[in-house]
Amino acid sequence: MRFSLLICFFCWFGTSAFLSTRAVAEDVDLHLVLAVDVSSSINYDEFGLQIRGYANAFRSAEVQQAIQSGVHKKIAVLMTQWAGLQEQKVVIGWTALSTVNDAEQFAEKIDYLSRSFPFGGTAIAPALEHAWQQFATSPHKSARRVIDLSGDGRISIGPSLEPIRETVVANGVVINGLAILNEAPDLDQYYRKNLIGGRGAFVQVANDLNDFPLAIQKKLAREIRGIWYGV
Repeated sequence: MRFSLLICFFCWFGTSAFLSTRAVAEDVDLHLVLAVDVSSSINYDEFGLQIRGYANAFRSAEVQQAIQSGVHKKIAVLMTQWAGLQEQKVVIGWTALSTVNDAEQFAEKIDYLSRSFPFGGTAIAPALEHAWQQFATSPHKSARRVIDLSGDGRISIGPSLEPIRETVVANGVVINGLAILNEAPDLDQYYRKNLIGGRGAFVQVANDLNDFPLAIQKKLAREIRGIWYGV
């Protein structure tokens, strides 16, 4: 009898604890997908600059304070790498960030990332669709969902952006862009016309890869805080 009661108590307690933990995990201020360009136009030195830029951004006081600025003081972040038509990969799955330590640990994960695709064209539409699909895999809930796509070139392969952009925006997701201008000086204009969408969507500019770390820091802080500056 005691054994049966113990089993029942364990089952009830274990289930309750699971449900309680899940409920806490679901409450975040933002879902953020970071979609990182690793196409052929990004050489290995430039890939390293991008990765260090993302890592250092999450170590910065500006981004860490932004994470604490929401109602729940917590966000969920996922990172993908993308290049050609069939070249999209989740490299860091959904991770809840709340504390400084959370952000530091996420930065450390970024530090150790390898490049998923050594070559490949610039297939932005499949990259955007893949990024959007990741929201359905999250265990969390949030009022805002944002895709943060960075790149240094226009589409070189694959379909146009308009159909998938319209679908993503129609489903309440904001698309922001970080345009690296070393290969295409007017890429920011291209992103504004063809990529970004949703309430408050914007393009952050990095004049080259050396400018990328500061640009991604400012972009992350801005979109995490959710301050609407307009398109």
